[in-house]
Amino acid sequence: MQFLSDNAAPVHPRVWDALRAADGADAPYDNDALSQRLDAAFAELFGRPCAALWVASGTAANALALAALVDPHGAVICHRDAHIEQDECGAPGFFTHGAKLMLVEGADARIAPEAVVQLMGSIRRDVHRVWPQALSVTQASEAGTVYRPKELTALGACARDHGLKLHVDGARFANAVAFLKCPPAEAAGPADALSFGCIKNGAMGAEALVLFDPALADLVRYRRKRAGHLQSKGRFLAAQLLAMLEGDLWLENAAHANAAAAELAAALPGRLLHPVEANEVFVRLSPAEREALRAQGFGFYDWGANGARFVTAWNARSADVAALARALAAL
Repeated sequence: MQFLSDNAAPVHPRVWDALRAADGADAPYDNDALSQRLDAAFAELFGRPCAALWVASGTAANALALAALVDPHGAVICHRDAHIEQDECGAPGFFTHGAKLMLVEGADARIAPEAVVQLMGSIRRDVHRVWPQALSVTQASEAGTVYRPKELTALGACARDHGLKLHVDGARFANAVAFLKCPPAEAAGPADALSFGCIKNGAMGAEALVLFDPALADLVRYRRKRAGHLQSKGRFLAAQLLAMLEGDLWLENAAHANAAAAELAAALPGRLLHPVEANEVFVRLSPAEREALRAQGFGFYDWGANGARFVTAWNARSADVAALARALAAL
């Protein structure tokens, strides 16, 4: 009964069907019929013109987006717990050719405008200092919490006031939208670039980098090729993204994962380290309690000396979730 990561979940059957259907002759790279449909599909989803480029990983989506937003001598403001800081092995710095990450604090892994204002006010603007050019937020956050639309609107206004572009790391964007029950555009806020996650949500190996500025899209196409991410059989990545959008499969999958996480959270509210708003549950557990759960067959990650993280996925089985909820409640 695995709750290690939604990355470990299987590929959704409808995605496999789309991959098989794409297995025919077509133009290479992103000139195939499926890739050519992406811009319109995502423009319809967000209700505004955009360009959508496929890439093979969330790290690539984030790093390519930031490379288009920031100069090598610039910086990106992000939360101290952000994935681009903690879990991408320096990829943002590598792809941007040296841009710096400037870290801020914030409860439940979310950034408030005041933190951005404070940081910007502490930097002397001259040739000796790195100057921020972008703000990156994660929706849903690394703590499994979700920015409300009004919070993103405030962050976007703050970013504009300070000349910053806004990047949204949406590895679990679907879970955020499913929680908010709002249009995707509101959950993305005034983003200039959005990493639209699909792999954690039922895809095999495709993420969408959504760019709301055509000039950025032109730049990223060259950077994607230079980085080795322009796949010759791009139709297989496009097929996955289109399958996730068709019939709102992306939202259906995320809603199922969120409901499973909410069931776990209800089993031990006094132990929660963060509010449960997406599909991650962070719980205060002793080492002995963690081992007792593992002895019952539950897989999960330790989170610090006295914590654990449980992640539910699109395919979470009701029997497994109920068994874990009972085990947690019995501690």
